[in-house]
Amino acid sequence: MIKYPIKILVAFGEAIDGNDKIFTWLLNNGYPELAALAKAIRGSEEANQWLLKNRFPHFAAFDMAVVNDQKAIAWLEKYKFNFLLVLADASRGSKDAIRWLAIKDLQVFIRIAKKIKLFTDGQIFDYHKLHF
Repeated sequence: MIKYPIKILVAFGEAIDGNDKIFTWLLNNGYPELAALAKAIRGSEEANQWLLKNRFPHFAAFDMAVVNDQKAIAWLEKYKFNFLLVLADASRGSKDAIRWLAIKDLQVFIRIAKKIKLFTDGQIFDYHKLHF
């Protein structure tokens, strides 16, 4: 995720916020995986399945790790997606993870983590969302 340009990551954050115009832009301009991840974070099982079917299982696992799904966390650990683990921790409010991102000067990811946390904190458990 670190390899995406900053403006794309900012757009991803906007899509997480529910900006459909930005979601569509990501979808149609070479970043369908980020569009799908934003929708998955917002609760779309269809988007989560798209990630799995289109060679982005790490993003599907990240989506579930954000809500502390232990199987998804173990999968990310097994396949060494360490940055996504840190970002998931930050998205759950871990001060240590947020501090790590700040030390690495990854402010855009702190903003993304805060957007994810704000969204997930406002949600009621969705029993339709499958576990990873």
